[in-house]
Amino acid sequence: MHCKQSPGITLLFFIVLSTSAFGQKGKKDFQNEINQKTASIEPKVISWYEDLHQNPELGNREFRTAMLVAKHLERLDIDVTTGIAHTGVVGVLKGGLPGPVIAIRADMDALPVVEEVDLPFASKVRTTYNDQEVGVMHACGHDAHVACLMGAAEVLAGMRQQLKGTILFIFQPAEEGPPAGEEGGAELMVQEGIFKDLQPEAVFALHTDGRFGAGTLAVRPYGMCAGADQLEIIVKGKQSHGAFPWLGNDPIVIASQIVIGLQVIPSRQLDMTKALSLVTIGSIQGGVRGNIIPNEVRMLGTIRTFDTEIREDFHRRIRQTAQSIAEASGATAEVIISGSNPVTFNDPELLTKMTPTLLKVTGEGNLITPSVEMGAEDFPFLTQNAKGLYFYLGVRTPGKAIESQHSPTYYVDESSLQLGVRALSSLAVDYLNGK
Repeated sequence: MHCKQSPGITLLFFIVLSTSAFGQKGKKDFQNEINQKTASIEPKVISWYEDLHQNPELGNREFRTAMLVAKHLERLDIDVTTGIAHTGVVGVLKGGLPGPVIAIRADMDALPVVEEVDLPFASKVRTTYNDQEVGVMHACGHDAHVACLMGAAEVLAGMRQQLKGTILFIFQPAEEGPPAGEEGGAELMVQEGIFKDLQPEAVFALHTDGRFGAGTLAVRPYGMCAGADQLEIIVKGKQSHGAFPWLGNDPIVIASQIVIGLQVIPSRQLDMTKALSLVTIGSIQGGVRGNIIPNEVRMLGTIRTFDTEIREDFHRRIRQTAQSIAEASGATAEVIISGSNPVTFNDPELLTKMTPTLLKVTGEGNLITPSVEMGAEDFPFLTQNAKGLYFYLGVRTPGKAIESQHSPTYYVDESSLQLGVRALSSLAVDYLNGK
């Protein structure tokens, strides 16, 4: 049977086909433009990175870094607000077309670490931190984060007329935690209203990772990084001469027993098949002389969890274990749990939507699914009312040993920075213009 085709249907088919072809061409052209712009500014990005690495600043003290960032954004004709949460900087780039609001974050602070990497731009900076003289080093790659986001801002500012929506560039202080007695970080930025006028529906961030080679990205859905709580335990005994311990009550011995007792909780008392958890004591302070048993010992540590119920049970058992061990020896133990960072959660729908973009910028075989990360982040404070996507930028030189973050030998392969800029820029363009 022969049916005569309507001219209207033919025209409609042509319009749909043409629109589809134009859309595909447009997206391809966007990526070509991003690739070209990213390659052209790579020397500047490397220069920013080396400058930031050589001039690191601790949390809430990122004055020079913030000034560098603000001046760069202003040169790009991006609206800039400074002084948020002490030293934070937020830039607002409005696209030429209407659309949603998204945000991209880079953390700016360094760590109290003496650098041991042999680089011409190695940090020689020293300062005072919590009443101690310390070296200062970008031992977690935040210098690379800032350089990559500065680069992405330049790429995206050059495409503003084509963008459908608005981008917030968030340069955050004190991700590693503020100095004692101060507030800071992502939580304080939110409290001070960075999203009051523009609430993003998605927030993106990258983090360098020496486990993965330069040229790779790593991401997983759901829990990406653990939730973290700060732990403080104060054991009070009775001071005496070190030669006559029976006349006192030694809090150092009791604290040692508590450290061992705490390790039994995640390995024997919590269901490890449900979710990972751990507790680490990183500091034990007590006494001033070898022949004096002190009256008090102070322990500092961290608790890491991926599950809310396990977290609450873990806290209860930590208190019970520490107090019971102390009481059994006639001492007391005060347990203080504070400063919680939520689990860094990658929204599975957002990750599914943006995976083609990540595959496109990395190439086949270079997008990795990592294991869960017991490290913690304050990035989740930015995603309380938005979907979040947090991923790792591989920075290890192929063939070199893995260097741990927060170590004096942590390094970033500079060839990885271009991928960081390209990934952040592509995620922004594809999210805004792909809707």
